Amino acid sequence: MKIFAGLGNPGAAYALNRHNIGFMAVDAIAAAHGFGPWKSRFLGLASDGRIGADKVTLLKPATFMNDSGRSVGEAVRFFKLDAAEALTVFYDELDLEPFRIKVKHGGGAAGHNGIRSIDAHLGPDYRRVRMGIGHPGHKDRVSPYVLGNFARAEMDPLADVLGAVAAEVPWLLAGDEARFMSEVARR
Repeated sequence: MKIFAGLGNPGAAYALNRHNIGFMAVDAIAAAHGFGPWKSRFLGLASDGRIGADKVTLLKPATFMNDSGRSVGEAVRFFKLDAAEALTVFYDELDLEPFRIKVKHGGGAAGHNGIRSIDAHLGPDYRRVRMGIGHPGHKDRVSPYVLGNFARAEMDPLADVLGAVAAEVPWLLAGDEARFMSEVARR
C-alpha cells in the first residue's frame, strides 16, 4: 500500500495556481491509471486504484496548504504505514526551473509550509517529488506568484510534464527515482 499526496489548496479559485501543481499531478495519475472516483476521506479527497501490482491511495488534502500534514498524517496513520516506505508527496518548488522534476527522500522544508506541516506530523523521512515552478525573481513577489495561475503560454508545457509524471510514476513505485526523473525529462 502506497500513498501519493499532491499538495495544493482546495476550491475552484485555486485550481490553476502554481501552488496547486501537486493536486494537478495526482489528478493526472488518477486519469492515466484509471483510479476510482474521488471521495471525501482523511480531511481531503482520496481516490484508490492500482498501478501495476501496487495498491495506491491518491490524496488531495482539503486542509489548505499550510495544514497539509493533518490530512496526510491521518491517511498514513489510518493505514498503519511507515511514511518513509509508503508516502510520496508531490508539490511546487520555487527553486527549480519551471516544469523540472527532482526527487529526494527526506530533508528540510526549504520554506514550503505544506512540507513543514507534514514534517511536523510525520517527521521528515518520506519521498518528495519537487515540481519546478520557477522563482519570480524577488522574495516580495513570491506569494502573488505562487498563488497566481499558470500563464496561458505555460499550459502546454504544464500538460506535458503532468502527463510524463503520470506515465512514469511506476518507476517511483519500483524505487528507481533516477529512472523516473530521467524518463520525465526525456518526454
